[in-house]
Amino acid sequence: MAVTLKNVKEHLHIFHSVEDDYLMSLLEQSKSAIIRMTGVSEGAEYDELVLNRVRFAYNDALDEFERKYQSLLLGISSTLLEANKGVSGGDDNGE
Repeated sequence: MAVTLKNVKEHLHIFHSVEDDYLMSLLEQSKSAIIRMTGVSEGAEYDELVLNRVRFAYNDALDEFERKYQSLLLGISSTLLEANKGVSGGDDNGE
């Protein structure tokens, strides 16, 4: 699933459109931030991180997001590194 404004509003239990522009801005910022932090731009864990980062940003608690989701952020990043290592075909000696 690609995270949409509709997903964000459902996640935050928002049923009006007054804040749609603001929520869309938070969504785009969160997508960019998760890609920057992990290098990943799709998948269920990416979607979960984006939705939750929007939630923390909406509640003015971004300072807590990385601490609470640190293990998931690192886990996704390390998975990507392992996948890229296998694609490069190199061995542990740098050859």
